[in-house]
Amino acid sequence: MQANYSLFRHANFYLLLLVTLFFGLYLDSVELSQKLPWSQWLANVLVFSVFVYIYVNVSKKLKKLMLYGLIVAFGGEVLFSLVLGMYTYRLDNLPIYVPFGHVIIYAVVYYFVKEPLVQKHKDKIVSTLYWSMILYATAWLVFANDLFGFLCMLVILWVFKRRPNAKLFFLVMFFVIVYLELIGTYFQCWVWPEIWFNQFSWVTSANPPSGIAVFYFAFDAGCLWFYKKFNSATWNRYKTVKSLKNS
Repeated sequence: MQANYSLFRHANFYLLLLVTLFFGLYLDSVELSQKLPWSQWLANVLVFSVFVYIYVNVSKKLKKLMLYGLIVAFGGEVLFSLVLGMYTYRLDNLPIYVPFGHVIIYAVVYYFVKEPLVQKHKDKIVSTLYWSMILYATAWLVFANDLFGFLCMLVILWVFKRRPNAKLFFLVMFFVIVYLELIGTYFQCWVWPEIWFNQFSWVTSANPPSGIAVFYFAFDAGCLWFYKKFNSATWNRYKTVKSLKNS
């Protein structure tokens, strides 16, 4: 059962996410692995356990999206890390906790943006996060020569022009990923090369790049594709109801 909080209905999810990301990545850190060579397995167990806890406590629709998300996350990680070398994990592998971690973030942000308090102040939150994102990416471009991250941020702005209703979800996602990436690279769980894919010298990158959350657009699109593919009747009813509301 979900805990009852006065401000947020799912505050336990949000606190659990922040704590899990920090301690899960610390368990896979270079520092701890020098003392416990199998520490990555502790991270795997922790993140998988949190995944199960959240999965049990979410709606039927989100359960399906989480399972589809595992497929998308695993495929994306294999492609971008193992095949293309866009970033490299500490042991040159794909840690088990990583796809589960992506899905946990997706599910928790999904609930956070639907909170009544968040919806009540949606416009202010979107405006604040929007300009904060631009400022953050610009600062990394200026002070860390992060052209890759800045270009990713520009892609996010372009997508917002096409999908303005997605701003809240992906702006919150942007800063959750900033938190994730800063911790993960600090603990040296993974590393980003100084140039794009370690091949294109004209696209410089920070470690981590600022706007890498842009790839969650593709993650979300992949989850929705699977959902529409295997739940066509439910999706069609949703689209019909939505069109009636907007008419």
